[in-house]
Amino acid sequence: MSEINIARDFSRTPMGRTIKNHGQNSGEALRTDYLAPKLQQAIDNDDTLTVVLDGVAGYAASFLDEAFGGLISIDSFSPDDISQHLKIVAESLNYEVYKSLSQDYIDEAQLKNS
Repeated sequence: MSEINIARDFSRTPMGRTIKNHGQNSGEALRTDYLAPKLQQAIDNDDTLTVVLDGVAGYAASFLDEAFGGLISIDSFSPDDISQHLKIVAESLNYEVYKSLSQDYIDEAQLKNS
């Protein structure tokens, strides 16, 4: 099993949607540099990618939509691949809302693409 701890591996201050507008701490940067490649690796190895949300200052809705919803709407991962190979974790109750929102954006992207 592989893991991305956003605070440790990416940024303690994630922000915004796109690299163009929000730089290397954006949801697009997380998706393109970390999530999509590691998720593809997990799929290829029949493994699970765990993403730990805890430890950051907070998340903008646009960041979560771009990072997680974008896996379907932009990178064209299937809903089955995501449900079988991606696990989003919030170890602290303070981050449960972000976990829920991340799943909501995945579900919304799935509905738009069906």
